Amino acid sequence: MLGLLTLIVLLVPFTQVQAFEIMETTIDEIHAAFTSGELSCTQLVQGYLDRIEAYDKQGPAINAIQTVNPNALSEAAVLDAAFASGGLVGPLHCIPVLVKDQVEVAGMPTTYGSAIFKDFIPERDATIVTRMKEAGAIILAKTNMGEFASGYRGSAFGVCRNPYDPARHPSSSSCGTGAAVAANFGTVGIAEDTGGSTRGPASHGGAVGLRPTTQLISRFGMMPATPTRDTLGPLTRTVRDAAILTDVIAGYDPNDPITAYSVGNIPESYTDFLDVNGLQGARIGVIREPMAGNARPDSEGYAQVQAIVDQAVEEMRALGAEVVDPLSIPDLLALLDVGGGSSETEEAVNAYLKRHPNAPVSTFREIAVSDLVVPSRRNSLLNALNRSTSDPAYLQSLANRETLRRVILQVMADYELDAIVYPTFSHPPGLIEDNTPGSNRTLSPAIGFPALTVPAAFTDDGLPVGIDIMGRPFSEGMLFKFGYAYEQGTHHRRPPSFTPALTAAP
Repeated sequence: MLGLLTLIVLLVPFTQVQAFEIMETTIDEIHAAFTSGELSCTQLVQGYLDRIEAYDKQGPAINAIQTVNPNALSEAAVLDAAFASGGLVGPLHCIPVLVKDQVEVAGMPTTYGSAIFKDFIPERDATIVTRMKEAGAIILAKTNMGEFASGYRGSAFGVCRNPYDPARHPSSSSCGTGAAVAANFGTVGIAEDTGGSTRGPASHGGAVGLRPTTQLISRFGMMPATPTRDTLGPLTRTVRDAAILTDVIAGYDPNDPITAYSVGNIPESYTDFLDVNGLQGARIGVIREPMAGNARPDSEGYAQVQAIVDQAVEEMRALGAEVVDPLSIPDLLALLDVGGGSSETEEAVNAYLKRHPNAPVSTFREIAVSDLVVPSRRNSLLNALNRSTSDPAYLQSLANRETLRRVILQVMADYELDAIVYPTFSHPPGLIEDNTPGSNRTLSPAIGFPALTVPAAFTDDGLPVGIDIMGRPFSEGMLFKFGYAYEQGTHHRRPPSFTPALTAAP
C-alpha cells in the first residue's frame, strides 16, 4: 500500500515550488510567511489545490471535497495585490477555508450531500461566509456531508473516508470538513453540529472542533435540521486557529434572532484566553458512564478508549487541574433520552425552501419521498414527515431537556466544576460498513451548552481519539483556555500517514 501511495504522489502534477511547508500550518504561520516574503497567497492556495488533487479523488481517495472554488486562484491574486499595497486585509487574510456543503456560498453549488440539489446555486452568502470573506478568507471548497445532515454518505458524492485509515469512516454529517482538515486540504474548516457533527469528525480526525453555545453563531444561510439544536462552528487542527475563526464568525445577526442572546457575552477576542498554564486550578469533572445505549463496555475498542481517558485525566492533573473522577450524574442515560428533534424538521425546512424560489424542490415532503436519497437517510426523513412542534411528545421533550439542563448545572455547582470532560466516543473510529458505537455527543446539543473536542491520543493501530470539554453557556473562552493548555501540554495531534506532504517530482 505505501509503495503504491508513493508512486501516486510522484505521478501527481506538482506546482507548489516555494519552500514553505503547508502541512499542519496555522493562520499565524501563514501570515508570518506572507510578511517575510517566503509565501504568496497564490502559492498557498495552489499548494492546497495540489493536495486535494493528489489525495481526495486519487491516492487514498478520501472523498472529502464536493466542489472546489473555481475562482480561488484569481481571488488569491487579488489578495496578493492588496497585501503588496497595504498588508493584511483582515484576520483571515488569504486563509483557505473548507465549508460544509450545508452552508450557502453565492455562486457555488450547495448540495446538502444530495443529488436532488446537485445543480442548486444559491444567490446569497450565509452570514458566517460574509463575515469570513470580509475578514479576508478564501472559500477554497465546499466539503461533502452526510445527506441532509445525517451520517457520512450521500447521493451527491458517495462515502467520506477517514484519512487515518480509508477503510474507516470520519464520523457523521460534517465528515467532509473533518476529513479535509485532518488531511491538510485547507487551513481551517466550518462544520455543523446538531447532534455531534462537528465534534465527531474532529475526534475521528485528530482535530479540534467547537460546538458553540446555541445562540453564539448565526445559522442564517444554512438548511436547518433541528433549529433548537443546530449550530455552526470551527473545525481546525489547533485550538488557537479555532479561537481566531470564532472571533470572526460569532455575534449577533438580525437574520438569526436567537443570536441576540450573545450580546454582552462575547469577549474582545477569544485568543486572549489562550494560556499554556490555563488548566492550573481548573475544576474538571469526568463522566465515565457511556451516554449511548449501544456502547460495548466488554469490547477491546472500549477498553482502548478508557485507557486514553485515564491518560488524559492524569495529563490534566499534571497540568494543574483538580479532577473529580468519576463524576456521578443521576439518571443520566434516562435524561438523555429526550427525543423530539424530528418534530422541528418539516416546518423548518419548508420555511427555508420558501426563501429559495430557485431550489429544485419546494417542500420537505418532496425531499423525504425522493428515490434519489440514499435509503438509510430516506427512512429517517420519512419518519419526520407529518410531525410538528405542537405534538405532545415534542413539548414533553422540551421539558425533559430543561430538566437535564438543571441537573447538569446543579452537579457543576455542587462539585464547584468549571467544566465536564468525557470521551467524544466510547469506541475508536469504525469501519465504513459500521457506525461507531458509543457516541457521547448528545449531551451538549440537548442542553445547548458549548463543548470543545480536542485530540487526546491514538490507539495502538493509529486511530485518533478525542475528548469533549463542556462548559456552561457562553463559556467558549474558558473552553479554549483549557483546550489550549491541554493541547500545548501534550501535543497529541499528528497528521495522517495516508496523506503525507507532497514531494516535487525530479
